[in-house]
Amino acid sequence: MNILLLGSGGRECAFAWKISQSAQCDTLFIAPGNAGTSAYGKNVNLNPNDFEAIKAFALKENIGLLVVGPEEPLVNGVHDFFSNDEALAHIPVIGPKKEGAILEGSKDFSKQFMERHGIPTAKSRSFTNENLDEGLAYLQNHALPVVLKADGLAAGKGVLIIDNTAEAQEELKLMLGGKFGSAGATVVIEEFLTGIELSVFVLTDGKNYVILPEAKDYKRIGQGDTGLNTGGMGSVSPVPFANEAFLADIKNSIIQPTIDGLLKDQIDYTGFIFFGLIKVGDKPYVIEYNCRMGDPETESVIPRIESDLVELFMASANKQLGSYQLAISAKNAATVMIVAGGYPGPYEKGKVIAGLENLRDSHAFHAGTLLEGGQVKTNGGRVLAITSVQDSQFNALQCATADAARIYFDGKYFREDIGFDLM
Repeated sequence: MNILLLGSGGRECAFAWKISQSAQCDTLFIAPGNAGTSAYGKNVNLNPNDFEAIKAFALKENIGLLVVGPEEPLVNGVHDFFSNDEALAHIPVIGPKKEGAILEGSKDFSKQFMERHGIPTAKSRSFTNENLDEGLAYLQNHALPVVLKADGLAAGKGVLIIDNTAEAQEELKLMLGGKFGSAGATVVIEEFLTGIELSVFVLTDGKNYVILPEAKDYKRIGQGDTGLNTGGMGSVSPVPFANEAFLADIKNSIIQPTIDGLLKDQIDYTGFIFFGLIKVGDKPYVIEYNCRMGDPETESVIPRIESDLVELFMASANKQLGSYQLAISAKNAATVMIVAGGYPGPYEKGKVIAGLENLRDSHAFHAGTLLEGGQVKTNGGRVLAITSVQDSQFNALQCATADAARIYFDGKYFREDIGFDLM
């Protein structure tokens, strides 16, 4: 069949790499894709949020499956658009409808959902401009540090951790005043949980699900997990501290109640659920839901999946995950993200990338690249995800870090300590 994949990041490059290996895939189209995805299919200059253009292309190219990588088209309702259009309704979509994507699209909704279904998470309250004074009073008596979250999508920037009451009150005013645009029209004030984080992923058909390999990502820009937050500087899978008993607890106390809750609330959900978790003591708590796979976790998770990805997607689309057996490699994957100089602040694009042919024990998943005049150039803050799969986590980390050093562009930076805290 012909498959259309929406997105242009490292996550989509990993998907494209795996989808292209499937016997069920005739032609893979990636919209808009990047310099790396063009090795696995045909890049198409389409905006993932231009649903009419996507419709015209899907019909013209006889698309048999739509896979949605990023969250924005899902929150904007691309699945609903396909389902409600007579000409498109026969095309399966991997990614939830708008009513399911709200798990990521509204933190206030997801908090209420978790409370309603008894899913462990940090205590919180939500405030708008209408009850700003209540919010300020609530902060006055809140333990520190405190977490402020913009309710909507804020491109990964809408979460603040503050250890000063006056500063938290000022930030609440700024957020409700438009600091993050409409995303901050409601602000969730949440208790700060201390622990170690990990990411768990499932693919669900709305009733049944398969659990994908877990991962841990590293958000801070600096060595030793210091400095500003980023979209992710690297990841590892599996996660050493997530033993069998802990993963069973996650399944029983978080994953199953989430799937049951979606059914109870009559939310039709076909696609990925990303559980952003924190281990507090020996117990898992949900920090956030995402309605898609994470990035750069995908670049460590997908290489460990031995099953045919298109077969897995079709089992989900056809509501047949109940009998699906997912094959996962016992090997370790490590991903090191190479970023542009200045990231996550202002950075330059258009730098020529050299040395991609020098990789020895890793694969380069392109994240922010473009092909221009026969040269691969930087086109984003996070540029390349270098992933190595080896028998041990130490070897995977060593190989990915060594190979990241073999690539060059002006201003290039990467962390050399990804995953070593887990050794």
